[in-house]
Amino acid sequence: MHRRLFLATILAAPMARAETFALSDAEWRARLSDLSYRVLREEETERPHTSPLNMENRQGTYHCAGCDLAAFSSDTKYDSGTGWPSFWKPLPDAIATREDGGIFGARTEVHCRRCEGHFGHVFEDGPAPTGLRYCMNGAALTFRLA
Repeated sequence: MHRRLFLATILAAPMARAETFALSDAEWRARLSDLSYRVLREEETERPHTSPLNMENRQGTYHCAGCDLAAFSSDTKYDSGTGWPSFWKPLPDAIATREDGGIFGARTEVHCRRCEGHFGHVFEDGPAPTGLRYCMNGAALTFRLA
C-alpha cells in the first residue's frame, strides 16, 4: 500500500469503532430507496454519471443516506471526470476504511463510520493537498445546503 493511502487508512476510524446503529434488514429497506439500499447495505456501485450529486456545486455538506452522519464538505469536492462525486478529504471522524480484495484487485473501501454503509473507494490519484480521491456513490449520500 502506498504511503498516502496507508496514512489515510490509519487516520480513518477503523470499522471496529463504529457506533451502534443497528437496524433490521426490513428497516433498512423501508428507510432507503432500492438503489441506496443496494449501494449502502450490499456494497453495489451505481452507474457512473447517474447521480445528481455528481453535478452538485453549491456550498453544503454531504451526509450518509443511511444514518445522516455528515461525511464530506463541498469545500473538498471536485470533478474527477470519473462520473461519481469525488472529494479529496472526508470530514473528521466521518468514515471508516477497510481493504477490499475484490475482482479489481486490492482497493480501499470507504464506509460510514456510524452505520457502516458503503460509500465507495479511495484512490491515490486525487488533487493536492492530500493526493487522494474519495470516489463516492451518490446513492450513498444526501446533500444539505450550508
